[in-house]
Amino acid sequence: MIRLAACQYAIELHDSWAAYAEHLQGLCAEAVGQGAQLLLLPEYAGLVLSGQLPADQRGDLLGSIVGIQPLIEPWLALCEGIARRWGIYLQPGSAPVLDADGRYRNRAWLFGAEGVLGYQDKLMMTRFEREQWDIAPGEGLKVFDTALGRLGILICYDNEFPMLARTLAEGGADLILAPSCTDTEAGYHRVRIGAQARALENQIAVLQSPTVGLAPWSLALDENVGKAGLFVPPDHGLPKDGVMAESELLMPAGSRWLVSDIDLDAVRRVRQAGQVFTFRDWPEQFDKVL
Repeated sequence: MIRLAACQYAIELHDSWAAYAEHLQGLCAEAVGQGAQLLLLPEYAGLVLSGQLPADQRGDLLGSIVGIQPLIEPWLALCEGIARRWGIYLQPGSAPVLDADGRYRNRAWLFGAEGVLGYQDKLMMTRFEREQWDIAPGEGLKVFDTALGRLGILICYDNEFPMLARTLAEGGADLILAPSCTDTEAGYHRVRIGAQARALENQIAVLQSPTVGLAPWSLALDENVGKAGLFVPPDHGLPKDGVMAESELLMPAGSRWLVSDIDLDAVRRVRQAGQVFTFRDWPEQFDKVL
């Protein structure tokens, strides 16, 4: 049994590095205090760093991501220090990062007690990212070996595309981390339905962490709606609706953790002794339609 914590992360203004660092460390301390072994924050949580920029720059789409680039390395060091300090796994959400080719990519790192384990870039760009923000897609999928199990990361919109999760499942992933950022209730439900479908299809677990709240000071993160959730295949020994845990409110006041225990061995067992074998039977569908 392991304990997971997914944050409904309120986008708040922290106008200095000291204020932001105190905020992040205090937030993570709350989850650690509840016994969480893995902490997940949402997509673009790192963009909260733009609160430290001048008001006109943090309110500009391109200016905000240009301005936070010098803060990325200190942010990563802060996240690594948090993971090492408490001996936890931390996926602190994602941030737009400037690569050597001059393009920005939406990147999510994973940290453990031993330091940084690597990162996963978002692969499928939304219309906003493609048409207004010019965020480029990354390449490839990674599976991370941890003491808790094998983890994969699919960032927000990526969860709406079945073959991405299938690739992670075939690579041995037991749990997919799904950091998300959606500005409408419909957007939240698209990602949430995708996350639950990926859990059903692949007989694995998916943990979702969303942004919430209003941030009029940020053009990129101005409106945020979503619930945190932990989804599993509905089968023997697991919830009948496939929802292991879910937040109650779409837009709570302030950040809140959804803390839930899960037995990944129980999830794995449905692949060998479940009512259905969706993971095993996946390839057969292509014989029916091709």
